[in-house]
Formats: sequence, structure tokens, C-alpha cells
Amino acid sequence: MSGLSPLRLALLLAITVALGPLALDTYLPAFPQIASDFNVDLPAVGRTLSIYVLVLGLAQLIGGPLSDRYGRRVVLLSGLGIFAVASLVLAGAGSLGSMMFWRVIQAIGGAWAAVSVPAIVRDRTSGNESARLFSLIGLIMFVAPAMAPTIGSLILHFSAWPAIFVMLAVYALLLAITLRAFLFRNLAAAARTRTPVHTLVTNYVRVLKNTTAMRFVIMQTLAFSVLLIFITHASFIYQDWFGRSNAEFSILFAANIVGMVFANLLNRRLLLRFHSAQILRTALFIQSIAVTALLILVMSNAGVVATATAIVIAAGCMGTIAPNNIANALDFFPKQGGTAAALMGAAQFCIAGLISAVSTWLADGTLLPIALVMAACSTGALLFGVGAPAAVERAANKPAG
Repeated sequence: MSGLSPLRLALLLAITVALGPLALDTYLPAFPQIASDFNVDLPAVGRTLSIYVLVLGLAQLIGGPLSDRYGRRVVLLSGLGIFAVASLVLAGAGSLGSMMFWRVIQAIGGAWAAVSVPAIVRDRTSGNESARLFSLIGLIMFVAPAMAPTIGSLILHFSAWPAIFVMLAVYALLLAITLRAFLFRNLAAAARTRTPVHTLVTNYVRVLKNTTAMRFVIMQTLAFSVLLIFITHASFIYQDWFGRSNAEFSILFAANIVGMVFANLLNRRLLLRFHSAQILRTALFIQSIAVTALLILVMSNAGVVATATAIVIAAGCMGTIAPNNIANALDFFPKQGGTAAALMGAAQFCIAGLISAVSTWLADGTLLPIALVMAACSTGALLFGVGAPAAVERAANKPAG
């Protein structure tokens, strides 16, 4: 077991998970500058975000099983190295095509780092204890997406957009040094699965056959799609449509993180009394109501305050949805935590990335297509969430039967 306290373990894992939001959100304020430099429109720049998310999911399918077989340390630190190198090259990108290519490489490194975190948690906890640890990790790492656009705006104030990617490279390198010194030195290695290489594939079949676990994978994918669609179009919504400045954009974006923190804190308290699947169902219901309200507001040409409020509620629900979904899905796989985490990450990021990319193609210069796609995703997540508590109960009683 770990020689680290739960808080210190959560802190180290949180700053690792924070790499993802930083790679996604820090350069959002730079979209207009990048579009101008490359002589393209904002939706085209948005596709650099969509491709990153898509590859972030696909690369986890490789990183997860490798971490089960060869250890979390090797895969995580290798991923950070790849991420750092790609970030430095991105700083010198001279075209949108070059940026797209190196965002792919950057995403591979980010994926190998990201998939190791839930696997480390599953190595050491289960059930509601996992959900509480995931919530604690989420609570700490919410600082990253809250600060990311502000960091990006601050860098743009003193320099140009390439400096943002230099900052990401420095963060990845410092993170690798920190994890090697404080996490892996004190973290006892989990048992590795020394099975034939072909099990790197067959383990996925085992995960896919668990219909209860797949229910949570689907819910996480659709709920995350709601958030990612907003992130993809955040610059357009606030800076183009409502005409807000970089500073105002950062404040409006940070409001979503405040909502997530509130939901996360509430989730940790509720987990002391209720099963995580019950809490998850309620959160999906609230998210669906918020997105429906957003759709109505968009159709009625409401102002920025009302629109932002609906978005904050919908996005904030992820502070409850994500930790409970992940904990429930991984709870079925004590020996294949990396593989299960990889499948969830792949489904979440690949499908959400595709959906967000589709939303950029549907963009017609208004908010309606964005709100419609978000509504479709939240409704789908709720349909799967309604029966989640009963599905968990059936799965728990199945061995006894």
C-alpha cells in the first residue's frame, strides 16, 4: 500500500490530471490570434482541440494495458516526456496543418499520463471509497481549468500564443520530476499482470462484456460531451457572439469551475449517506434540465448572464457525475484497472471528440446548433442514468444468485 496520506496522494494525482485541462483550456483565449496568424476561421482552430481530444482517447487504449503489464511509473513518465517534446514543437508551428499534427503527438503523451491516474486509484481503493478519492482529486485539480484561460490571457498580454505551449512543456517536465521524487518513491507498486501479450487485447473483451460497467462508460461519455462541446465553442460563445473581452471570457469560463467545485464538495458529503449511483442519477437529471433551459434561452435570444448561468449549472454537474461514473465503472475490475480506465477514457474522449468536431461542422454562426447537440447528449446520458442504481444492485447480487 501507499506510504502517502490520502490528501498527499490526491494532490499528486490531481496535478497530473490537471495536465489535460491545461492542454485544452490554456490556449482558448488565443483562438482569435491563431486564426489570424494562420488565416483560418475560429471553427478551424477549434478542430485542433477536437483532434487532441480524439487522439487523447485512442492513445489510452494502448497506454492502459501497458500500464497494467509494465507498471504505472514507466507509462506515466514516458507520456509526460512525449507531451513535453510535442509542446515545444507546437510553439514553432507555422501552419494549422502542422499544429494539427503535433497536437496528435501531444495527445498521445497526455493520454499515457491521464490513463495512469484512475488505475493508481483503483489499485488501492474500491466502491464509495474510490468515489470519494476521485472527488478529492477532482476538487484539487479544478484549479487548473479555472486558471487555464486566465493563464493563457496573461501570457498573451506579455507574449504571443507560442509561449503558451512553451509553458505546457515546462509544466510537463516539472511534473515528471515531482512525480518521480514524491509519488513513485513512496507509492508501493501494484501487482502487474504478467500474462501473455495477447491479453492486452483480450482484457478489453472482458471489460466490454460487463454490461453494467459499460452503462457507466456510456453515461460518462455523453455527459462529458456536453462539457466538451461548450469548451470547443466557448471562445465563439463569449468572445464572438456576446462580444466579451479576454478578461471577461476568463471570468465567465472560471464560473463553470466554481460550479464543479460546489458539486464536488456536495458529492463528497452525499457519499457518506447514499450510493454513488443514486447521486449520479440525480446529477444527470439536473444537467439535463440545465441544458434544456439553455436551449430555450438560445431560442429566445437571451443575454449573456442567463445563458452563462445555464451553462454553469450544466458544466458544474460534472463535478458530481465524473467521480461517480469512474468509480462505478472501475469497481468491477480490480486486476485490470488500467485497461478499464483506458476503455472509459477512449470512449469518453474519442466519442466526445467526434461529437464536438461534428458540432463545429454544424456551426452556422449562431448558438442554436451548439445547444441542440448539447441537449441530445444530456438526454442520452439521463436515459442510461435512470436505471443505474438498479443495475448496480443487480450486479452486486449476481454472485450470490
